Amino acid sequence: MSIYIIIGLVLTGSMLLLVVLPVNLWITAVFSGVRIQFIELIFMRIRKVPPGLIVRSMILATKAGLKDVTITLLETHYLAQGNISNVIKALIVADKANLQMSFKQATAIDLAGRNVLEAVQISVTPYMIIVPAITGVSLDGIQLIAEARVTVRTNIKQLVGGAGVETIKARVGQGIISRMGMATNFKEVLERPEEISKLVLSHGLDAGTAFEILSIDIADINIGHNIGAKLQTDQAEADLEIAQAKAEERRAMAIAYGQEMQAKIQEARSKLIQAQILIPPALSFGLRNGGIYGRSVKIS
Repeated sequence: MSIYIIIGLVLTGSMLLLVVLPVNLWITAVFSGVRIQFIELIFMRIRKVPPGLIVRSMILATKAGLKDVTITLLETHYLAQGNISNVIKALIVADKANLQMSFKQATAIDLAGRNVLEAVQISVTPYMIIVPAITGVSLDGIQLIAEARVTVRTNIKQLVGGAGVETIKARVGQGIISRMGMATNFKEVLERPEEISKLVLSHGLDAGTAFEILSIDIADINIGHNIGAKLQTDQAEADLEIAQAKAEERRAMAIAYGQEMQAKIQEARSKLIQAQILIPPALSFGLRNGGIYGRSVKIS
């Protein structure tokens, strides 16, 4: 066999080994300060774990100075169908922002279905929740329509099991409606909208949620319908309908009573006619028997 053929086979074999075995990946890890054995990369492929993802994530964590991240933990989180890239990036952002977050917390948040990176970013940079238009009524019956903006940041400790944005919207809406209902005059709300914010904030609406409310701002307040006047009008119409119904009932009763009296009169007339019919035969009978004055005649 020619020496050139042998050299070619060796080179081909070496290239195949480089392609099949993650030699380049291992070299990259070693020069990046990540301690990993070559055999571990082979075992990762056997366990159906992508070595490239694990090594890149480990390099990123090592360069960022994350101490509690290990290759075993990354593999475990991947096999649990977690998002390793998001977890590492979230830990880096939290570390740079001096937020207390461990690898265990980050993976728990990620496996709970929340975007851990987005949650940490919102904790660093507050997020504004736009509350839809809320309608309330003051004690003088004037309808008020308010729009609110709620500034929040993520509460890392409450991310797992904490309520979300919709709960914040519902609680803020409830607080605004309550404050509107306490106002004796709608002008109080228009003149001092900040009183709504103070009252709502004092109720601790962020308890049990994944957020911490920083501020509540009333963006706009509009006047709606005069609900009090409308209710009074509706009540007057209802009272009128009731009175008309009662009058109609009395009228019907009067008609029925009149018809009953007419029936009794007709019955009395019928009896009178029957009695009058009996008078001539009685007179005739009396006359035939010697007169009607000599003895009493019984008309049957």
